[in-house]
Amino acid sequence: MTLEALQKDMIAAMKARDKERKDSISALVSAVKKVAIDNGCRDNVPEEMVDSVILKEIKSVKEQIDTCPADRTDLLAQYQARYDVFQEYAPKLLSAEEVEEILTTKFAEVLATKNKGQIMKSVMAELKGKADGKVINQVVAKLCQ
Repeated sequence: MTLEALQKDMIAAMKARDKERKDSISALVSAVKKVAIDNGCRDNVPEEMVDSVILKEIKSVKEQIDTCPADRTDLLAQYQARYDVFQEYAPKLLSAEEVEEILTTKFAEVLATKNKGQIMKSVMAELKGKADGKVINQVVAKLCQ
């Protein structure tokens, strides 16, 4: 996902007068811009950075949904709407089978050590943003047995 595509979708939501969608996309755009400024790449933001920010925002809104009191239905509806919009922009993550295949082919020599910490260190650099950390951890634990 590119920052320009997010901005075009935000403008389309503004023209459609869809406030919920516009607010959600606007939150993504501002989060991406903040991270880009922090990393010193304000003008040309790489897609990987945009994807990682989207995943981070999805995680935080999921946390908001989980911690919101059940009697606050207005907040829950708002968080759920934001979560649904964020999911549209989420990059496709690798499944457990795909992660296992990558680990056994590319990281066979590291897997042979059975050192989970060392394996995770080398694997996370390669798969960050492409697969969920929990899935990677489960696959590594399974392969280390």
